[in-house]
Amino acid sequence: MTPIQRFKNLLRVDKKDIYQIILYSILAGIISLSLPLGIQSIVNFLQAGKVSTSWVVLVIIVVAGVAMVGTFRIMQYRITENLQQKIFVRSSFEFAYRFPKIKFSKLYNYSPPELANRFFDTLNVQKGFAKLLLDISGAALQIIFGILLLSFYHTFFIFFGILLIALLYLIFKVNFNNGLKTSLEESNYKYKVAHWLQEIARNHLSFKNNQLFNHSLDKNDELVNSYLEHRESHFTILRRQFIQLTGFKVLITAGLLIIGGILVLSQQMNIGQFVAAEIIILTIVTAVEKLFSGIELFYDVLTSLEKIGKVVDMDLEDQNGASDYSLAGDDLSIEGERLSYRFPDQENLILKNISLKIEQGDKIIIEGENGSGKTTLIRLLSRVIEPTGGTIFINNTNYKKYPIDEYRSNIGTITINDNVFEGTIIENMTCKNPNIDIKQVNKVVEVLRLTPYIKSLPNGLDTIVHSEGKQLNSSVVQKILLARCILSNPKILYLEEPLEKVDESSAHEIIDYLTAEDKTWTLVVISKNEYWKQKCNKRFLLEEGELKA
Repeated sequence: MTPIQRFKNLLRVDKKDIYQIILYSILAGIISLSLPLGIQSIVNFLQAGKVSTSWVVLVIIVVAGVAMVGTFRIMQYRITENLQQKIFVRSSFEFAYRFPKIKFSKLYNYSPPELANRFFDTLNVQKGFAKLLLDISGAALQIIFGILLLSFYHTFFIFFGILLIALLYLIFKVNFNNGLKTSLEESNYKYKVAHWLQEIARNHLSFKNNQLFNHSLDKNDELVNSYLEHRESHFTILRRQFIQLTGFKVLITAGLLIIGGILVLSQQMNIGQFVAAEIIILTIVTAVEKLFSGIELFYDVLTSLEKIGKVVDMDLEDQNGASDYSLAGDDLSIEGERLSYRFPDQENLILKNISLKIEQGDKIIIEGENGSGKTTLIRLLSRVIEPTGGTIFINNTNYKKYPIDEYRSNIGTITINDNVFEGTIIENMTCKNPNIDIKQVNKVVEVLRLTPYIKSLPNGLDTIVHSEGKQLNSSVVQKILLARCILSNPKILYLEEPLEKVDESSAHEIIDYLTAEDKTWTLVVISKNEYWKQKCNKRFLLEEGELKA
């Protein structure tokens, strides 16, 4: 999708509001350009040396016209404020909805936090879109109405107006593609600089080392220089536009003044008409300035829409499935038949011809050397990723028959990259699920040996956890994540190294709980803790992507 198409889609979504803004612009434009006619009549009365009721009425009409134009502008501001709020709300929910559902393969070569930065372009779209609707639409209408009004004074103004519009279009056409291209390139490096600053902030302890610190500055210098080069390229386009604008203003001002003067001298216009024409000319010149200043804003809006589109255009996971396929109340068996998987940037398969079966209540440990495909297999089974080849069956039915949300609502998953989110401890455990009461939470907290830690906190479970759990030790983080899984009442637990940071004694007690016979859930775990082997009833051994045992 091109930036222009994105802009058209933005217009289409709120077209009713936009029609209102344009209607008010038309009314305001008509009234504004009728004012010179009123002034023309007032001047004629003054020239005649008469102060009459008609003169007073004209003054009142002109003042009322100014007030009405102001009223229309206020109404436009109210509508554009509503539009800005809608744009922000839609964009925030678009990002919040999409990130968890974007296909793994589409995010594979990107840093999700860096992509999330694109949300800040929503602010550019908010302000820029509103200003374009108010100023640019008004300016364009003022130019058109002004030329039409001038044409009533003499037919020559019609040809002059056509010439001016043609020149405006030519200036825009000549610069638009290069202006948009350089704006996009500048924006790319802006995000590269922002992402590198994020990397420095994320690894700030490492960058305290002087050698790494110098590297961080050198790389920042390199990225900033590239940004400045592309910014300068974009400014070159803008400067050329403003040079052309200056020439255009000189042409329009000189041309209209000369034509008006000749018409007055040839007695085809009177002084009142000439004064009114000059007011119209000044209005057109001001409108042209607004139009050209808005072109840079137009580039910024299109660039921001393109940046937001980087996220919005990413393919989402297939949410389809048969509505009559449900896992409620049923046991959940999983069968993989000749499964294989290849990462998007690799030629070789990481998993090859895997066939396995998992029954409800199985406690399974997946073993293998690093790179053998353990993590990939558990993510295939939990539907984080989709197989390159082969099929997964759920209760002897092709897994695609079950809506992905239906499946995920019946499993609990901990991946190696999972962490707590910003919020209270209890929010991290329950995600504000109204079906989970405090008794259940306290029971799980006790089972996971978190009670002494919670008691030590002044606010207990209501203690605020910062992003990535910076103030928590790693074992507490792992226990909170495990509590979240258990409280969701899953049929299957998929766990990647869930207790590696927990002390051995506590880990053994938690493993005993998770693998107890009265626990009906299925458990599939990756771990180097030898105690899991004693407690699990099945073992999958992977070697170089193949299931050996």
